[in-house]
Amino acid sequence: MFYIRCFIIALSKNPVMFNPSIEVANSNIKRFMDKYAIVDYNTLIKRSTGDPEWYWDAVNKDLNIEWFQPYVKILDLSQGKPWAKWFINGKCNIVYNCLDRHVGKQKEKIAYVWEGEDGSKRKITYDDLFVLVNKIANTLKMLGIRKGDVVGIYMPMIPEAIASMLACSKIGAVHSVVFSGFSAPALAARLNDAEAKLLITSDGYYRRGRLIDLKKEADLALKQSPNVSKTIVCKYANNDVEWDHSRDHWYDEIVKGQSGYCKCEVMDSEDPLFILYTSGTTGKPKGTLHVHGSFMVFAAQQAAYLIDLKKDDVLFWPADIGWITGQTWTVYGSLMLGSTSVIYDGAPDHPSPDRWFRIIDGYNVTIFGASPTAIRLFMKYDNIINRHRLDSLRILATTGEVLNPDEWIWFFKNVGKSCCPVMNLSGGTEIGGAIVSALPIMALKPSTVGGPVPGIDADVFDESGKPVREVTGYLVIKKPWPGMTRGLWNDAERYIKSYWSKYDGIWFHGDWALIDSDGFWYLQGRVDDVIKVAGHRISGAEVESALSSHHVVAEVAAIGVPHAMKGEAVIVYVVLKNEFMAGQKLKEELKAYVAEQIGKIATPEEVRFVKDLPKTRTGKIVRRAIRAKVMNVDLGDLSGLENPESIQALDNAI
Repeated sequence: MFYIRCFIIALSKNPVMFNPSIEVANSNIKRFMDKYAIVDYNTLIKRSTGDPEWYWDAVNKDLNIEWFQPYVKILDLSQGKPWAKWFINGKCNIVYNCLDRHVGKQKEKIAYVWEGEDGSKRKITYDDLFVLVNKIANTLKMLGIRKGDVVGIYMPMIPEAIASMLACSKIGAVHSVVFSGFSAPALAARLNDAEAKLLITSDGYYRRGRLIDLKKEADLALKQSPNVSKTIVCKYANNDVEWDHSRDHWYDEIVKGQSGYCKCEVMDSEDPLFILYTSGTTGKPKGTLHVHGSFMVFAAQQAAYLIDLKKDDVLFWPADIGWITGQTWTVYGSLMLGSTSVIYDGAPDHPSPDRWFRIIDGYNVTIFGASPTAIRLFMKYDNIINRHRLDSLRILATTGEVLNPDEWIWFFKNVGKSCCPVMNLSGGTEIGGAIVSALPIMALKPSTVGGPVPGIDADVFDESGKPVREVTGYLVIKKPWPGMTRGLWNDAERYIKSYWSKYDGIWFHGDWALIDSDGFWYLQGRVDDVIKVAGHRISGAEVESALSSHHVVAEVAAIGVPHAMKGEAVIVYVVLKNEFMAGQKLKEELKAYVAEQIGKIATPEEVRFVKDLPKTRTGKIVRRAIRAKVMNVDLGDLSGLENPESIQALDNAI
């Protein structure tokens, strides 16, 4: 029986949320601390970061992760911090820990409950998933996929998508999941960079009752992706699609005749597991690379200790598997701990605003995760949401962007019924999960991300590289951790420049952070031009690159600005070529063009036409100054501008 009493709110200038039983007796993190006689959070952080080899070995043992051959050393820094290796010479397969070891013990236990937007439902046991994964794995081998080959996955949130990920991992292939909301050019760019040999997709899916023809987008992408020779298509929307008989295979037909057993490939701890792309400060997405052994331990730690996921829990965190949240918690973390997860395909408020909350009550969900964007959406419907019991919940989780105090308190009171701690966390694709997180052993303030995740030596630095408190600084990590990306796919130079060049031997994450006088941590947004739209990372440079390819555009600058619903929105300033005239029709055309090139999530909120953009004497566009002008804040030093008059001219943008 879980025992978490309701919080008491202390009404002060900076209210702290206290919980009389915050140190839940049977929480995973408390159990770990008791095992090693660790008295409090600060002691845990000091010990886990002071001796990371001890800590990560202890995590592996505490969570009973199984290896085919034990590792002989925890950490190897012989090639320097950026190229740290973990669990040296250990042999494993993450899917063995997700499925194979569970099947004999909990064959009939539900691994996933699935609901579609139209109300369709499925329940998949661990045995069902085991057999399905093995059939897909054998299919991939029949089609010539071998250990080390890259397989693209471009699918809606259906069980076959998760099974396809696991099938790749089981045979040692490297999966690269691409968010199904991306359009053909964005998919092609990722397939080509990863050198994918095969694509798994679906005929389509529905959003708010409208058909999205995913196969059409996949076909367009494959015209630009010569390395992909085979495609497996899952019939889901039942729409008519174009067919290439030399390349395309219906999922049901090709999988049906395969054996329901496939032996796990023996993988080295450092063998590639997956490539997941994240937006960067240039137009080209960054391919982060995660590996079997380290991600296996890290994902289990993130699920067990951060959100207190246990075998008897039901997790509902509707995050797409095209993002790290979906992969770390809903797929690998949940399965390794032998839990049950609910997966949902569709819009959060369709066909009714309380759809997710009916799911929570219907399946007795115990841990619920939601993005800040979703929380802002639901705040409009609190009269409807308050009709639901939600009494099965014990933990709330959120990540993706900054959650302000009003939103935090609404989530805590209306969804958590003032009884569930809010595990607000933040990290990234290249992290493998979270850097900072509230934990079930903490008192909490609204909006706080708690503090560093155990085992991650995080800090907040000023420009000179000195730790700062009570003022905003740069979020950094001082030592390697197992979930760290193993470089960027085919781009070692960009990896070093992106993360290791600002401070010597220190990971620079690109987020603003603040530690208050009580030691609580807060995230303050991005330092670079990565824009968080509804929790999705959109590169300003990628938007600019797309628009620059339009025949009317001479120059363009994209910035992110606060948005009441999305967190941030994209605004673009466009300089037209001389022969073209500004107008509303052209604005809509350029918006649609961005959606076509990248995906609807990148569609600019506004397109503004100007005669010139502020630039340095070397021709670099000063986006910082544009954003400051739009936000009506201090413009800072403009002495380096070649054309300072362009700043004031922004007021006259069409």
